[in-house]
Amino acid sequence: MVITVTASGAAGQRRVVAAFYPIAYAAQEIGGPTVSVRNLTPAGAEPHDLELQPSDVVAIQRADDVFYLGEGFQPAVEKAVASAHAHGIDLLERVRLHTGKDEQGHPALDPHVWLDPLRYAGMARTIGHVLARPLATASFVARLRALDGTYRAGLARCRRRAIVTSHAAFGYLAARYGLTQTALEGLSPEAEPSPRALAKLIDTVRRSRATTVFFETLVSPKLAEAVARNADVKTAVLDPLEGLTPDSLHHGATYFTVMRSNLAALRLALGCR
Repeated sequence: MVITVTASGAAGQRRVVAAFYPIAYAAQEIGGPTVSVRNLTPAGAEPHDLELQPSDVVAIQRADDVFYLGEGFQPAVEKAVASAHAHGIDLLERVRLHTGKDEQGHPALDPHVWLDPLRYAGMARTIGHVLARPLATASFVARLRALDGTYRAGLARCRRRAIVTSHAAFGYLAARYGLTQTALEGLSPEAEPSPRALAKLIDTVRRSRATTVFFETLVSPKLAEAVARNADVKTAVLDPLEGLTPDSLHHGATYFTVMRSNLAALRLALGCR
């Protein structure tokens, strides 16, 4: 799937600006040929640190709809939407308004709602409602429900239920499927941890009885590798899908293919049958 990056759509197309990949993907899949979607976050870039170019601000000003996540996930986008008086739709606010805490009681604190397929379906419904595409929305949501079923089946019988990640991004996914997440927080992945801090993280991994420390594709694996090496466990990739690399997009990666790869990595690390 190719996401259009022009500032304005072809004649008759609705001009949509999306803050980063999961939103852009849902908007394009649901909107189809009726929309022109501009993804503000370039492929391979980390969305948290996004700095807008002048052309991005112009695109926001001219857009029919701007879909983003609020609560400080991308401050530059929030500021541009407010200053341009654009038609901005805060998808995080909409999802939390309708769901609050999920049935496992996970508090609505972190913004990574799209890693829970059912919460992502909530985002998709809002996008579909704004774009007035009920049939395409229903089809996309059905695919997400099928993915949820695949995850439930794949993680139902596992020897372990704890995952260790370099970034506290997987709380919603863990809560949905009965897992617990321990994140290597408090240290920048780019920084050299002090011996004392490293020892504490190593002890945390050992006490969790995890066999794997997961790291991400868009940030340095340095900290995860150091902790895993000293704790004598493996490392593997668990992709938070904040953005895809140019190479993965070139090879046809999508939200669904990456989520299935994540499931395969989780099943291996957790010893699932």
